[in-house]
Amino acid sequence: MSWEPHTVVTTETVDPHPVAALSALFDDGTPAIGPGDPLPPLWHWVALPRWPRSSLLGADGHPARGSFLPPVELPRRMFAGGEVVFHAPLTVGGTLRREARVESVTEKTGRSGRLVVVVVATGLYQDDKLALEERQDLIYRDAGPAAPAAADPATAVPAGAPFTRAGEWAWDFATDPTLLMRFSAATANPHRIHYDWPYATRVEGYPGLVVHGPLMTLALAEVLRLEGHRGGVVRMRHRNRRPLFCGQAARLRRVGDATPLTLGLFGADPEPCSTLTIEEEGTGHA
Repeated sequence: MSWEPHTVVTTETVDPHPVAALSALFDDGTPAIGPGDPLPPLWHWVALPRWPRSSLLGADGHPARGSFLPPVELPRRMFAGGEVVFHAPLTVGGTLRREARVESVTEKTGRSGRLVVVVVATGLYQDDKLALEERQDLIYRDAGPAAPAAADPATAVPAGAPFTRAGEWAWDFATDPTLLMRFSAATANPHRIHYDWPYATRVEGYPGLVVHGPLMTLALAEVLRLEGHRGGVVRMRHRNRRPLFCGQAARLRRVGDATPLTLGLFGADPEPCSTLTIEEEGTGHA
């Protein structure tokens, strides 16, 4: 298939309904966000849902590649990280222009074999002024061998509200299949590894349902609101290093005391599954 990168320009609304859905999903007691309010950092991942047509979906639930994204044949797709620069707050209920383009496609060989890194650059314009710049790093790799299965999610006990304070700048983060399903719906994400346990375990070789990379990163960002942190965020760098599986114990906590502020999501390993570095006004890092 012949494929060339191209810019896709769309006009979109900062939708208050998925914003309300994420607030209900987090259920953490922070102030409600409604039309006219500034959107919290990274919530544009939820507030700008893009539902693909059913006829365009591939076997994994994602839109078939070869249109906007390149026709990479490797089956596993990972939201590996990226960077967001905030120039002005987005307004819930407002209209904006999105300009998105695949910036690069790079083939590599890693410890687990062949992989392809796709970098997508996006600009969001509000009132014809650049409000947000984003780079997302997507990684495609071969499926792994069948892994020892975790507990069948049919037996899972509902986790309840996902955030529980565990100390200063430390919060336990609980997941269950319902939370993952609701986040998939709020973000218009049909990727089957997040809700289809037989597909995730038998086809892609995971031991269970995979917690969304954006959900892990948004949970880290939510710690700022949970802690009542009032700094003006100008840039966020995020990286997903390893998967977190549904129902696994996880903790969100500050990493060190240095500036810029860094938060990590930790599972069973001493190394974090996901990290978020926050640069603020007046820190000299913008």
